[in-house]
Amino acid sequence: MVPIFKISLFCLGIIIMLGGCSNPTDTSETNASDDALVSVAEYNGEGYALPYGKETDQIAEDHREQIEKAAVALFQENYQTEVVVHNVVGALDAATVFVESVGEPHFYTYAVVPIDEKEKKVMTEHISAEAFQVENAMKGGLYHMIFSNEFKKLDDYFESLVAEGEVVGKTEAALENVGGHGFQTPFYFISITSKEGALEQVYELYMQNTDERIDNLKAAFEDELFEAPNLFINIQLFMAEENKKPSIELFDEIIHEIEQMDAIPKGSYSFGLNDHFIDKQSASGVGKHSIDMVGNIINN
Repeated sequence: MVPIFKISLFCLGIIIMLGGCSNPTDTSETNASDDALVSVAEYNGEGYALPYGKETDQIAEDHREQIEKAAVALFQENYQTEVVVHNVVGALDAATVFVESVGEPHFYTYAVVPIDEKEKKVMTEHISAEAFQVENAMKGGLYHMIFSNEFKKLDDYFESLVAEGEVVGKTEAALENVGGHGFQTPFYFISITSKEGALEQVYELYMQNTDERIDNLKAAFEDELFEAPNLFINIQLFMAEENKKPSIELFDEIIHEIEQMDAIPKGSYSFGLNDHFIDKQSASGVGKHSIDMVGNIINN
């Protein structure tokens, strides 16, 4: 049966800011000055900044090798996951370390290392990662693994949109250097609430054996516990041309096409259509021209 797409809320902006020992979400409009805006096609994370991070950023850079070793060890020991470090950004009394998993489940996340600014010392022995955030990042990667065919259909659709020349997504470099949103592509990322229960057994099985076969992981997915409002697929697209603003007509057309698709991943879908530019300091493309809506796709 064709999925049902229901628009239940509009004017939703999702801006994730990483810093210190928290990961706050701000839903206000981005008010970037013109000199902070860069082309989405060129943005690689350069210029990204966290509050009060100027001094700690330099200290972190001076101790980059030490921080990288600590981050790799943290994820290997706590999550049996090999990661690569892409970026380290100073914050208040700390630095945020952006990492990417090697292989599957694929995801982006981050760790936080405390910094003594006065002593110019990085306290790698106290490096940490927020358990809820990392586990949900891994669950998003596992969700993509076990429903790879459904996600391929979604990915093929976005690739076809890009080929038509009207929209683009973020660069891979931007995802690597300032991503941190779990499973993420240039076009969307997966976010999961604390109430999501269908993936719990999948996650536990994977943690018991990281070489577990995908069909066994899929069999562990508890479909009867799945509720769409607990898993979001957050779509963010950008206009391909610098001088074009998002239009309601294009926005509605994309919604209609998604509405007509079957056999795509189950979940709640948010969709934002932005102009061509990103605020390099916040890594957000949500601005005064953005059109945002959120709805549910329910596969019956």
